[in-house]
Amino acid sequence: MRSFAAVLGAAAGLAGCLAYRYRVFSSQNRAGPTVVRLRRLVAASAGAPQGALTVPPTAYPAVRRDESVVEELHGQLIADPYRWLEDPDSPETQAFVAAQNKLTSSVLEQCEAREPFKELFTELFNYEKYGTPYKRGQRYYYSHNSGLQNQFVIYSQPSLDGEARLLLDPNTLSDDGTVALGGQSFSEDGSLYAYMLSSGGSDWRTIHVKRINQETGEAQDLEGEKLDHVKFSGITWTHDNKGFFYARYEEAQTADKGTETHINLGQQVMYHVLGTPQSADVTILADPQHPTWMFGTEVTHDGRYLLCTVSNGCEPVNKLWYVDLEAVPRGPGGALDFSAFDFHSGKQPLPLVKLIDDFKAQWDYCGHQMGSDGSPPTITLHTNLDAPRYRVVRGDMSAAAAGNFAASCSDLLPQHDKDLLQWASLIKGGTLLACYLRDVVTALQLHSWDSGSLIKPVAMPGIGSVGGFSGNHKSTECFFSFTSFTEPGAIYRLDLAGGAAAAEPTLYRRIATQGFSPDDFETRQVFVASRDGTRVPMFVVHRRGLQLDGTNPTLLYGYGGFNVSLEPGFSVSRLCWMLAFNGVYAVANLRGGGEYGTSWRDAGSVHNKQNVFDDFQACAQYLHDSRYSSPHTLAIQGGSNGGLLVAACANQRPDLFQAVLAQVGVMDMLRFHKFTIGHAWVSDYGSPDSAKDFECILKYSPLHNVRPPAGGTKQYPAFLITTGSHDDRVVPLHSHKLTATLQHVLAGSPESPQRNPLLTRVEVRAGHGAGKPTSKVIEETADMFAFAAACIGAKWRHTKA
Repeated sequence: MRSFAAVLGAAAGLAGCLAYRYRVFSSQNRAGPTVVRLRRLVAASAGAPQGALTVPPTAYPAVRRDESVVEELHGQLIADPYRWLEDPDSPETQAFVAAQNKLTSSVLEQCEAREPFKELFTELFNYEKYGTPYKRGQRYYYSHNSGLQNQFVIYSQPSLDGEARLLLDPNTLSDDGTVALGGQSFSEDGSLYAYMLSSGGSDWRTIHVKRINQETGEAQDLEGEKLDHVKFSGITWTHDNKGFFYARYEEAQTADKGTETHINLGQQVMYHVLGTPQSADVTILADPQHPTWMFGTEVTHDGRYLLCTVSNGCEPVNKLWYVDLEAVPRGPGGALDFSAFDFHSGKQPLPLVKLIDDFKAQWDYCGHQMGSDGSPPTITLHTNLDAPRYRVVRGDMSAAAAGNFAASCSDLLPQHDKDLLQWASLIKGGTLLACYLRDVVTALQLHSWDSGSLIKPVAMPGIGSVGGFSGNHKSTECFFSFTSFTEPGAIYRLDLAGGAAAAEPTLYRRIATQGFSPDDFETRQVFVASRDGTRVPMFVVHRRGLQLDGTNPTLLYGYGGFNVSLEPGFSVSRLCWMLAFNGVYAVANLRGGGEYGTSWRDAGSVHNKQNVFDDFQACAQYLHDSRYSSPHTLAIQGGSNGGLLVAACANQRPDLFQAVLAQVGVMDMLRFHKFTIGHAWVSDYGSPDSAKDFECILKYSPLHNVRPPAGGTKQYPAFLITTGSHDDRVVPLHSHKLTATLQHVLAGSPESPQRNPLLTRVEVRAGHGAGKPTSKVIEETADMFAFAAACIGAKWRHTKA
């Protein structure tokens, strides 16, 4: 079971979450609070070098400033002259987007590498991609993309070498490829398949249901099974195959879902019985007194207990409650009947047991055992309670009645003295498969389910990460995919039927690419000393024999937040960067992420957020000092929380970078919590409504810290800010307001020294990233990397073999 923090973090990670500094003039008014306007007399200490791509100040579109918009926050008056850009549907905002896109298109046309990069990227991206197979019921399933399909297609087969049959092809559901699979779940026997579709990149989902013939694989949509208003939800079937739990909100306030900005509050857990309309669904859980709480559900392996997680933000903590489904009556058709417990109209309270009822730690389900001879059942959980690198514990479920479940738990897998225990999964036959992260490199181990003792490590094919895993208590067979920075990876099968001690992974499917040889590249891991002396890991990838003279076009990527770990993984776009320009690609594992557990995450969150920027800047300086790059040849990239990262670092140290690729970033740190799901990020950023948090946030908020570098003749690095019209995770207003501010503060007069471009690219019918069709990914990536290369002055180096 994944907590809400993990869901948003993946996207973000992505992500997941979840999971996403304009300096200003300040004067003191004796009769009132400090007035904060769009400029401060304090200036950045140094500027960025002049790049090879220029835009004169007179080329930027005129953007209206409303100087009347000023509000008081904790004794300071904050000016917000571009607040009108928060309305995505207004003609003025749409005109702003059109004018900015027109300017950006004209500049991108000057980037010589744009078409060659697009051609190379398309060529290398055109290889067969396979997801990790998984078994549900009597059939195996896997995702597949033939190469350039906009969306992955789901297939099933009766055996691992059996004939594949189509289950779902999202590419047929829209002309532009913007309808995507947003989640799926099979019933206990595999005969029913519930799946979620998203449109235009929005987080909103609709649920549909198919019935699957287990012998033939033929699937047919069930008429009338369409559930709306679903967001940040899983699908949890009851084991009788008669219904499922899901989470929803009230109906969106705009007809075009994904463009709204209103805050998402009041999530509810519903139970849907097949064959009944959504209007008849029962509200199982809701809490109007805590409207920011979010819920996740899972049914225990034997189907008896419904587990409910409660999260409040993206911090890796949650409550854990459960319902004994045997205490719920059955209706006339045999389905569970929750009507008496309906939150809105029921007469009885839901028979809910609060196993964990505080937000002190994260608790994820691994398995449970019913007691013998009347002894109480035990439950096994993955947790960070008193264990920032996580452990697996086992406790007495009946101890919840006395409020001391946590105290009843004993270690099954104790916290490792260095490595991070990422997850653990029960495999049939009494084996627990544990996944560790060891200095950001994956290690798998087999342990005894009964005692936790180590059976053996799983031999890994190299230094990399497990990108996908499938396996559960129903089968001795499991699969995992393995990838690295220069290899798209392979899928391995591990069968424990002959005993865990004898099991060895065997290659099931290798994913093959053309146009390059992984042996031509090398990957190094270095540890960089940050400002406070903390050792920050960074991977550096490039061609073998690279000359270190500071002239190499270098791309530095970071995230640093929401407990998300940046593990080694294959990226065609970064590979193309290295091939096209003989470039360097670096990934910084910053504090705020989850690479070393929650203490690493905490060291880069809330009042410690500046550590993340210090870490990233230290990694940039290391690349310069080691002669990989120089300020003239370094581009930085980050998305969501990473967009905040690169924008904040450009404000603080513009002299380190030549180009900034800021994707779907959280830029207005004083108002982020007012839109869609932004309130969930308070756990990582702090709340602007808190005076103490506000003081910290204002110091780095990208929008509130743009200022001309000192001396009057220096400038910012080039910016390309990207966003999507249907991003309802980090709404486009963040990017719009920062774009307008950069252009006004840095290039607001013809005499301005700013010649490095300050641009934005707004994609139509695109969201935060998940589900973006391949065609849009190729176009956006080619634009971004060609822009960065043009700013750096990188020459095209790639020649076809």
